[in-house]
Amino acid sequence: MSKAAVHALRAASVGVRMHQRWILEGVDVAIPQAAWTAIVGPNGAGKSTLLRALAGLQPLARGHVELLGQPLVQWGRRAKARQLAWLGQGEAVPTDLSSYDVAMLGRLPHQGWLATPSTADHAAVAQALHATHAWAWRERPLAQLSGGERQRVLLARALATQAPVLLMDEPLANLDPPHQSDWMATVRQRTAQGATAVSVLHELGIALQADRLIVMQAGRVLHQGATADAATRAALEAVFDHRIRVRWMEGGWMALLR
Repeated sequence: MSKAAVHALRAASVGVRMHQRWILEGVDVAIPQAAWTAIVGPNGAGKSTLLRALAGLQPLARGHVELLGQPLVQWGRRAKARQLAWLGQGEAVPTDLSSYDVAMLGRLPHQGWLATPSTADHAAVAQALHATHAWAWRERPLAQLSGGERQRVLLARALATQAPVLLMDEPLANLDPPHQSDWMATVRQRTAQGATAVSVLHELGIALQADRLIVMQAGRVLHQGATADAATRAALEAVFDHRIRVRWMEGGWMALLR
């Protein structure tokens, strides 16, 4: 890892081709450290594909991705897993595992082969389950949880990794508004401590609370920049055909239907 790395993640000329068509084409993004970046855009814009490409989970037809200043392909699997945590959509997790054991999966990159969890592992899992308000059902198997409860356990698994870079695809799925607010507070706390968060979001009101936005359309990046910049907000309105307008209300930016 380069100590002089300016960006947590960087994608250069990235192209992804599937079913004989380009899903991403000529994508360049630079994601700063210690900040929350939200990826937004209409359905089919390529948001989740870009996030998977940044995580090294999506084969590239062109271009390359860097993690903390080093080409992603040069990272060993375990070393990368200690630096980059992933929360995807509809992940397959054994539902007979307890919530505690699912969260403990996030500690695997830190453990030796067949090693038992250390005191540090248990502390990280407890901290993550408390942060996601999932500690109360730590002994219950995933099969007995609601969709929102399960999502909070999966988030705890990602947080337990304590990786400096956290990628989340639709992390608010099945969460009610109070727990969406809790999620934002957790992300803010992590970035204040120096971590980097990148999330694909459909909830524009929440995305507008991020430090930066990547606005996508038809497999390309239309704009990337600070949420506070007028050009960023204009790009967000444009990508939704000006059917929304972004306004400052009650201490924050909000997306309103026209």
